[in-house]
Amino acid sequence: MPSSATLKEDSVVLGATEAAEAAARSEAPTVGGFLGAYMESEHVAVHHFACTDPGYVGWVWAVTVARAPRITTPTICDVVLLPGEGALVAPAWVPWSARIRPGDLAVGDVLPTPADDLRLVPGYTGEADVDGAAGDEPLGVMRWVWGVGRERVLSPWGRDVAADRWDDGDFGPHSDMAQAAAMHCGTCGFLVTIGGPLGQGFGVCANEMSPADGRMVSLGYGCGAHSQVAIDVVPTTLTEREEDVAVELGHS
Repeated sequence: MPSSATLKEDSVVLGATEAAEAAARSEAPTVGGFLGAYMESEHVAVHHFACTDPGYVGWVWAVTVARAPRITTPTICDVVLLPGEGALVAPAWVPWSARIRPGDLAVGDVLPTPADDLRLVPGYTGEADVDGAAGDEPLGVMRWVWGVGRERVLSPWGRDVAADRWDDGDFGPHSDMAQAAAMHCGTCGFLVTIGGPLGQGFGVCANEMSPADGRMVSLGYGCGAHSQVAIDVVPTTLTEREEDVAVELGHS
């Protein structure tokens, strides 16, 4: 479709303002002043009129006028109410699955997991499954995780996404607490190690005095409650010279 800038103006459809206004008023009494007209395609023009409804500020009535070639009588094709510049419109609809955010799940809520969730893969739970999987190339047995009663288990992609999220969170190496700490969780005696691939970068904090107590923490995280933080012990015995001074002062 050619742009309005390259279309040849059609005086018949562009001049049909009165007919367009009458058509708009036949639809609703909220038709205001004429705002202008433009060519939409060959022999087709759109006339805009203000909308006076207080509930539709910034909206315009758009009336499409057209004519057939070699016909001098215009025809009203359509009358619609459209949002204009500055009009208040509803936001684009977003499905609930995209609207829900971490932390939204409340007591009693149920959040279904899609069958094609990339974070999950089938989990093998028995010897019969392994025997069958051995011949399923390219997915060999070593590429699957034991389900241990679970139909699906965490996929490598889901694991990596979780690791990135935890690393960027409050208990990751980039948090303010970790940046201010002199030592990190990887060398802390309160760290409870975990198995699997995630154990190479994360553990669980078991220090009740730490803000991360009971949380999954990055080995690069750290706080002021590190197990190696020691208190300097002040000597309680006096040196020989200090004893002499004490005797001289009568404090012996």
